[in-house]
Amino acid sequence: MSDSDLVKLYSGRILALAAEIPHLGRLPAPTGSARKRSPLCGSTVTVDVVMKAGRVADFAQDVKACALGQASAAILGGVILGRSLAELIAARQMLLAMLKDNGPVPAAPFDGYEVLIPAREYKNRHASILLALDAACEAAAQAEAA
Repeated sequence: MSDSDLVKLYSGRILALAAEIPHLGRLPAPTGSARKRSPLCGSTVTVDVVMKAGRVADFAQDVKACALGQASAAILGGVILGRSLAELIAARQMLLAMLKDNGPVPAAPFDGYEVLIPAREYKNRHASILLALDAACEAAAQAEAA
Protein backbone atom coordinates (compact mmCIF):
# COMPACT_ATOMS: atom_id res chain seq x y z
CA MET A 1 0.00 0.00 0.00
CA SER A 2 1.51 3.33 -1.04
CA ASP A 3 1.51 6.46 1.10
CA SER A 4 -1.14 8.06 -1.13
CA ASP A 5 -3.33 4.95 -0.74
CA LEU A 6 -3.02 5.22 3.05
CA VAL A 7 -3.95 8.90 2.99
CA LYS A 8 -7.02 8.12 0.87
CA LEU A 9 -8.06 5.21 3.07
CA TYR A 10 -7.49 6.89 6.43
CA SER A 11 -9.23 10.17 5.69
CA GLY A 12 -9.77 12.82 8.29
CA ARG A 13 -13.43 11.83 8.56
CA ILE A 14 -12.53 8.22 9.31
CA LEU A 15 -9.99 9.24 11.93
CA ALA A 16 -12.48 11.66 13.52
CA LEU A 17 -15.08 8.90 13.76
CA ALA A 18 -12.51 6.54 15.27
CA ALA A 19 -11.77 9.11 17.96
CA GLU A 20 -15.44 9.59 18.93
CA ILE A 21 -17.01 6.14 19.31
CA PRO A 22 -20.41 6.37 21.04
CA HIS A 23 -21.57 3.95 23.72
CA LEU A 24 -18.14 2.61 24.69
CA GLY A 25 -18.05 0.07 27.49
CA ARG A 26 -20.24 -2.80 28.59
CA LEU A 27 -23.81 -3.00 29.86
CA PRO A 28 -24.39 -4.32 33.39
CA ALA A 29 -27.32 -6.57 32.39
CA PRO A 30 -27.54 -7.11 28.61
CA THR A 31 -30.22 -9.34 27.12
CA GLY A 32 -27.79 -10.22 24.33
CA SER A 33 -24.04 -10.10 23.99
CA ALA A 34 -21.60 -11.10 21.24
CA ARG A 35 -17.86 -10.84 20.62
CA LYS A 36 -16.47 -10.89 17.10
CA ARG A 37 -12.84 -11.09 16.05
CA SER A 38 -11.17 -10.58 12.71
CA PRO A 39 -8.65 -13.41 12.31
CA LEU A 40 -6.67 -11.41 9.75
CA CYS A 41 -5.84 -8.39 11.91
CA GLY A 42 -6.90 -9.44 15.41
CA SER A 43 -9.44 -6.62 15.82
CA THR A 44 -12.27 -7.41 18.23
CA VAL A 45 -15.63 -5.86 19.00
CA THR A 46 -17.89 -6.94 21.85
CA VAL A 47 -21.48 -5.71 21.75
CA ASP A 48 -24.07 -5.74 24.52
CA VAL A 49 -27.72 -4.95 23.82
CA VAL A 50 -30.98 -4.73 25.66
CA MET A 51 -33.92 -5.43 23.36
CA LYS A 52 -37.41 -4.20 24.26
CA ALA A 53 -40.44 -4.68 22.00
CA GLY A 54 -38.16 -5.90 19.21
CA ARG A 55 -35.94 -2.81 19.23
CA VAL A 56 -32.50 -1.97 20.64
CA ALA A 57 -33.28 -0.09 23.85
CA ASP A 58 -29.74 0.02 25.23
CA PHE A 59 -26.36 -0.64 23.67
CA ALA A 60 -22.69 -0.68 24.57
CA GLN A 61 -19.59 -1.74 22.70
CA ASP A 62 -16.03 -2.60 23.61
CA VAL A 63 -13.94 -1.85 20.52
CA LYS A 64 -10.36 -2.96 20.08
CA ALA A 65 -9.89 -2.46 16.36
CA CYS A 66 -8.02 -0.56 13.70
CA ALA A 67 -9.18 2.92 12.68
CA LEU A 68 -11.53 1.46 10.05
CA GLY A 69 -13.13 -0.90 12.57
CA GLN A 70 -13.40 1.95 15.05
CA ALA A 71 -15.01 4.21 12.46
CA SER A 72 -17.51 1.49 11.61
CA ALA A 73 -18.33 1.04 15.32
CA ALA A 74 -18.78 4.80 15.66
CA ILE A 75 -21.24 4.89 12.76
CA LEU A 76 -23.20 1.98 14.24
CA GLY A 77 -23.14 3.49 17.73
CA GLY A 78 -24.67 6.68 16.40
CA VAL A 79 -27.73 4.99 14.90
CA ILE A 80 -28.36 1.65 16.62
CA LEU A 81 -30.79 2.73 19.35
CA GLY A 82 -34.36 2.00 18.26
CA ARG A 83 -33.35 -0.39 15.47
CA SER A 84 -34.78 -3.88 15.01
CA LEU A 85 -32.83 -7.05 14.33
CA ALA A 86 -34.17 -7.02 10.74
CA GLU A 87 -32.81 -3.48 10.23
CA LEU A 88 -29.39 -4.50 11.58
CA ILE A 89 -29.24 -7.55 9.32
CA ALA A 90 -30.24 -5.46 6.30
CA ALA A 91 -27.59 -2.85 7.12
CA ARG A 92 -24.94 -5.56 7.47
CA GLN A 93 -25.92 -7.10 4.13
CA MET A 94 -25.85 -3.71 2.42
CA LEU A 95 -22.47 -2.82 3.95
CA LEU A 96 -21.05 -6.14 2.78
CA ALA A 97 -22.42 -5.54 -0.74
CA MET A 98 -21.05 -1.99 -0.72
CA LEU A 99 -17.58 -3.26 0.14
CA LYS A 100 -17.39 -6.45 -1.90
CA ASP A 101 -19.67 -5.82 -4.89
CA ASN A 102 -19.50 -2.03 -5.33
CA GLY A 103 -23.09 -1.91 -4.13
CA PRO A 104 -24.85 1.22 -2.93
CA VAL A 105 -24.29 2.77 0.46
CA PRO A 106 -26.57 1.26 3.13
CA ALA A 107 -29.95 2.98 3.45
CA ALA A 108 -30.57 5.64 6.09
CA PRO A 109 -29.96 5.74 8.98
CA PHE A 110 -26.91 3.59 8.13
CA ASP A 111 -25.81 5.87 5.27
CA GLY A 112 -22.86 7.12 7.32
CA TYR A 113 -21.00 4.05 6.10
CA GLU A 114 -20.38 5.93 2.84
CA VAL A 115 -17.20 7.26 4.45
CA LEU A 116 -15.80 3.72 4.14
CA ILE A 117 -16.22 3.47 0.35
CA PRO A 118 -12.43 3.87 -0.17
CA ALA A 119 -11.95 0.58 1.74
CA ARG A 120 -13.58 -1.34 -1.12
CA GLU A 121 -10.17 -1.74 -2.70
CA TYR A 122 -8.67 -3.26 0.46
CA LYS A 123 -10.33 -6.65 0.93
CA ASN A 124 -8.11 -7.40 3.92
CA ARG A 125 -9.88 -4.55 5.79
CA HIS A 126 -13.47 -5.69 5.13
CA ALA A 127 -13.69 -8.08 8.10
CA SER A 128 -12.68 -5.37 10.55
CA ILE A 129 -15.24 -2.96 9.09
CA LEU A 130 -18.00 -5.57 9.47
CA LEU A 131 -17.16 -6.54 13.08
CA ALA A 132 -19.46 -4.08 14.87
CA LEU A 133 -22.48 -4.95 12.74
CA ASP A 134 -21.70 -8.67 12.93
CA ALA A 135 -21.57 -8.50 16.73
CA ALA A 136 -24.69 -6.32 16.93
CA CYS A 137 -26.67 -8.74 14.75
CA GLU A 138 -25.60 -11.71 16.85
CA ALA A 139 -26.29 -9.96 20.16
CA ALA A 140 -29.74 -8.79 19.00
CA ALA A 141 -30.59 -12.27 17.70
CA GLN A 142 -29.51 -13.77 21.01
CA ALA A 143 -31.68 -11.30 22.90
CA GLU A 144 -34.67 -11.95 20.64
CA ALA A 145 -34.30 -15.72 21.11
CA ALA A 146 -34.24 -15.45 24.91
